[in-house]
Amino acid sequence: MNENLSLRDVDFKEGYIAIIDKPLEWTSTDVVRKIKYALQHRLGYKKIKIGHAGTLDPLATGVLIVCIGKATKMVNDLQAEEKEYIANIELGATTPSYDLEHPIDKYYPTDHITREMIEKALGELTGERLQAPPIYSAKKVEGVRAYEFARAGEEVELKKALINIYEIEILSLEMPHLTIRVRCSKGTYIRSLAHEIGLALDSGAHLTGLRRTRSGGFTVENGWKLENFMEKLIECETK
Repeated sequence: MNENLSLRDVDFKEGYIAIIDKPLEWTSTDVVRKIKYALQHRLGYKKIKIGHAGTLDPLATGVLIVCIGKATKMVNDLQAEEKEYIANIELGATTPSYDLEHPIDKYYPTDHITREMIEKALGELTGERLQAPPIYSAKKVEGVRAYEFARAGEEVELKKALINIYEIEILSLEMPHLTIRVRCSKGTYIRSLAHEIGLALDSGAHLTGLRRTRSGGFTVENGWKLENFMEKLIECETK
């Protein structure tokens, strides 16, 4: 982490990339807004541009690339890079959102599931393929977010996206709890992957925890805790 680094000599308008370890239950936009407010109202960067390179769901933590000033020109390139995640999955149960945003809606048997079956399923889900986003997602359908249709109880068909899952490794398995490491392309929904694993095992599954550990060459070990970054940012006010 960067607790001992100083931001006093940074010209944020000229460009800066902050690697933030996004806190649980914060949206990616929440993080951007908090940093932007400090830059505008505490440090005097009234017209500063700021954005993030790759959304993380509120229930996920880990690497969030925040581009400031001229670095916002790099957002698309940074967003396109490979991602790595640690995902916690519960087998034998599903939720409408494929994660803990919604309560379990159905239970399934798991007695037939073996480690060999899981390894086979993960192998079949690896590689370049099409993947459907979760219905509770920010994908737009005719200009409306998919989750708005879902909340209204309306069924919509979401277009599948071409993704590439380069590697899936089992880190631990204590039925019905599975932890995996995933290396994948931009646009991969790990929530959808959890759902797909359940289907492949003739059971159900949902995501119970997600941490992005790497995005391109940026790792969570070299990132800022949000509170530490804000403290260092405010220190610049007295420079």
